[in-house]
Amino acid sequence: MPPLTEGRTAGDFVLFDQAEYSREPAVIGGGADLQPGTVLGKITATGKYVRCDSGASDGSQTPVAVLRTEAPAASADVTAVIQARHTRVRRFGLIFDASFATEADRNGACAALKEVGILAT
Repeated sequence: MPPLTEGRTAGDFVLFDQAEYSREPAVIGGGADLQPGTVLGKITATGKYVRCDSGASDGSQTPVAVLRTEAPAASADVTAVIQARHTRVRRFGLIFDASFATEADRNGACAALKEVGILAT
């Protein structure tokens, strides 16, 4: 029998959350398939969440959430579950955009997440 391979799950990065308070459904903007644990920013004009890119200037440059479920959004917007608040995550389980190239950049992103109630340790 061939081995089964499990993809990324919330167990890879969530240390604590309060299910009915920490999570919420969100529209993930099309353009890329995203894995659980991806650090997200929110586009101000549309309210859609996308992979946080520190070089953006549309609001998505600020980390505000972490993707909890898979988001196959390569060709269209999808709805997925995000960690929006009151969450403790494993810092090294998070997936950052390449624009967060240095440890200092990623530490800054974690500080921004702390401002919305997501503590990365």
